[in-house]
Amino acid sequence: MGQIRLNGMEFYAHHGCYLEEQVIGNHFVVDLIMDTDTERASNSDDLHDALNYAEAYELIKQEMSIRSHLLEHVSARILDRLFERFPQLDRAEVCVAKLNPPVGGQLRSVSVGQQRSR
Repeated sequence: MGQIRLNGMEFYAHHGCYLEEQVIGNHFVVDLIMDTDTERASNSDDLHDALNYAEAYELIKQEMSIRSHLLEHVSARILDRLFERFPQLDRAEVCVAKLNPPVGGQLRSVSVGQQRSR
């Protein structure tokens, strides 16, 4: 078993409950941990035997471009897509952070994390 981590993926998106968030948008950071069997890829050195993290990034990028009110919804959609696309994925954990959220005070970020196992 091994882990593939995509750390600090940055996106500009339009997620939020407030109209200004949906119109103006905000900066988001996504982190992903994927548990998968890496033995075959470790031995073969062949991308076809690996969980392709470039494809995982593209799926996340697509989901981040779809407007949502809640980060819970965004993170659940990301997990749905990953498990659909990668049958070799055993477990995944995603964290979606909104930078400088509109809460009426100083707050660097707010994040929602979810995990799922097959």
